[in-house]
Amino acid sequence: MLINGLITEVEIIDLNHTGQGVAKIDNFVVFVSGAITGDVVEIEITETRKNYAVGQIINIVKPSEFRIKSPCEHYEQCGGCQLMHMDYNEQLKYKKNRVINELKRSNVSFEESIVYDTIGMEDTYRYRNKIAFSVIEKNDEIQIGPYEQGTYNTVDINGCMLQSKEADDVVKAFKNLMVKYKIKAYDKNLNRGIARNIVIRNNRKHDLMLIIVTVTDNFHNKGELINELVSLVPNIKTIVQNVNNKNTNLIMGRKNITLYGEGTIIDMIDDLVFTISPETFFQVNPVQTEKLYQTAIQYADIGKHDICFDIYCGIGTISLMAAKKAKKVYGVEIVEQSIINARENAKRNNINNTEFFAGKAEIIVPKLYKQNIKADIVIVDPPRKGCEKEVIDTIISMSPKKVVYVSCNPSTLARDIKLLESSGYKLQKVQPVDQFPWTVHVETVVCLSRKNPDDRIEIDLNLDELDITASESKATYEEIKDYVQKNHGFKVSSLYISQVKRKLGLEVGTNYNLPKSEDARVPQCPPEKEKAITETLKHFRMI
Repeated sequence: MLINGLITEVEIIDLNHTGQGVAKIDNFVVFVSGAITGDVVEIEITETRKNYAVGQIINIVKPSEFRIKSPCEHYEQCGGCQLMHMDYNEQLKYKKNRVINELKRSNVSFEESIVYDTIGMEDTYRYRNKIAFSVIEKNDEIQIGPYEQGTYNTVDINGCMLQSKEADDVVKAFKNLMVKYKIKAYDKNLNRGIARNIVIRNNRKHDLMLIIVTVTDNFHNKGELINELVSLVPNIKTIVQNVNNKNTNLIMGRKNITLYGEGTIIDMIDDLVFTISPETFFQVNPVQTEKLYQTAIQYADIGKHDICFDIYCGIGTISLMAAKKAKKVYGVEIVEQSIINARENAKRNNINNTEFFAGKAEIIVPKLYKQNIKADIVIVDPPRKGCEKEVIDTIISMSPKKVVYVSCNPSTLARDIKLLESSGYKLQKVQPVDQFPWTVHVETVVCLSRKNPDDRIEIDLNLDELDITASESKATYEEIKDYVQKNHGFKVSSLYISQVKRKLGLEVGTNYNLPKSEDARVPQCPPEKEKAITETLKHFRMI
């Protein structure tokens, strides 16, 4: 039995989803941070649980062939990266395996051959176009940086190898000017001070947006601070003050005050131009984003007559790419400012076949469906929690020919794929994309296609013994009922189905749903239900 304080030697056999090394001691799992597959390490057991233990590296006895020296001086403290001690090509393999393992864990039906190799980057540094740092005061010094691994303690850094050099310049300048103008960092425990976070966004032209998060609207020397910042870092095109006076770990509040410039910056994806506001979602890696979204559009295979839904559309990035091929695109997003930007982006790019809706996807998407607005192709790009059940249920009811799912979380991706698979969809392609080099995170694009109702295994049966005719073998009464309810919103009886089938000349079992006596009164199928049943029979190719 393992106990805390035990020192032992183990070989790392795998990595888990958080990037921890996995070892086994007498078939008991031990997680070891900072270890990679192939390492032989001496560890001390620091935590024991019912099903696993946690070990801390004391000494690397034999390094893995894939272990490298991290080029970042802050790596062991900073929580931003988890794999900077691992060869990049091995990172790509690890991310592919993460996706495969999650699909298997959710019992998704697939061949591993449809999961392609992870699309990597040539230049794996300075790729981020957004960074968020906390601001604190410690030992009478202003410190700015990310959180320490697994804590809310700030790591004071000189620069970040993943953000632009211009962003490094902003951090240094802001830190010095806080001291010069005596602007206090916010202390959450004492509930005093001014500055609590800074967020820096940049575009491909290296134009910068600086967001200063404060606890109050006003603070002294604000004008002087802004003027000197712009003078020291000419790439700053806009400065926005965000007010967050809540006792929370959330970085930003809801109120924005533009202090300099337009309050937005402009960036491009493919040949499209997009407006970016302080709170709007925009993928942080522009090089990989183009590959990610181009793959999604390729998988969607949109035709000029297709209606598309882009659910969780953000500022309309995928929507506008799809709109260049589709008849119409409907975008749905919970952040109202993002929808405002999406509409502006459509106008800016002279695209007029889009319509955007602000609100919760689980409310808006079912509402559109009830208004008889249906998609031929659905694209979803949800947050880490995946799609809400109401969204999945509506997609299933809508029965689009394709669903393209862009995911930042392999676990919820696999969960949602299984739900779609259980309702008539087949997983066709899986493409991992390395959107975040040196971290455990992976983006994935998958394509699911609706199974044809005729995609069945043919077997030799005596239909007479089953009391079913050849035409009925296309779809069962239960399948017809289910399809009508999902697509038309009401129930139909077996009697109504048999009446419509007889009317259309389809065979029905000899005594199936006939009245028991000649003078019995039999309800007749209403016109709207007859129309729905007829459409369903066409869907199942029975007429």
